[in-house]
Amino acid sequence: MIRILIADDHTLVREGLKQLLAAAGDLQVVAEAVDGDAALARARDTELDLALLDMSMPGLAGIELIKRLEAEKPRLRIVVLSMHAEQQYAARAFKAGASAYLTKDSAAAQLVAAIRKVASGGVYVSAAAAEQLAVGSQAVDGALPHTRLSDREFEVFRMIVDGRSLTEIGDALHLSVKTVSTHKTRLLQKMNMGSTAELVRYAIEHQLVDARG
Repeated sequence: MIRILIADDHTLVREGLKQLLAAAGDLQVVAEAVDGDAALARARDTELDLALLDMSMPGLAGIELIKRLEAEKPRLRIVVLSMHAEQQYAARAFKAGASAYLTKDSAAAQLVAAIRKVASGGVYVSAAAAEQLAVGSQAVDGALPHTRLSDREFEVFRMIVDGRSLTEIGDALHLSVKTVSTHKTRLLQKMNMGSTAELVRYAIEHQLVDARG
């Protein structure tokens, strides 16, 4: 039996995933979390084989959450199930330690197959993600501005366009407000933008904002 943690801040999503995985027979949801901090806590106090993570949750989430889980529980396998298209996040997720990246509109059979493959030690890469990973390994000349950001800068960028204040971002990432402000200044410079409004417009244009209701 594959023991699974589901981390998603939407109750309906968690309930749907539990029903789907229970029907598979060999998959058992033994823990749930509504945010990244709770996911870390469950990973520390529960015997798990695999974590199924939403990319965008309150508090600690995304690439930073994957890195923390990888550092604290290196044997824990990680599958990302996200609203964001592969081309926006997959490469960073794999680099951080994930072993699969699927979008939430993926077929149920694809998710079950991905979980089984990852739990057995493999990596599951969709065709769309594979294409983006191949593109990402090539020269970055002419790359979109957000792809030049470091992972930490990218997380700060993601939270800024999600409407969070510098204080909220600092609390989520365990950083001082001054450090978050420095990251914001650097990412604005790298992206050649002068305001939060410009960042938001860019994020909408390139489908980098969470489309959930």
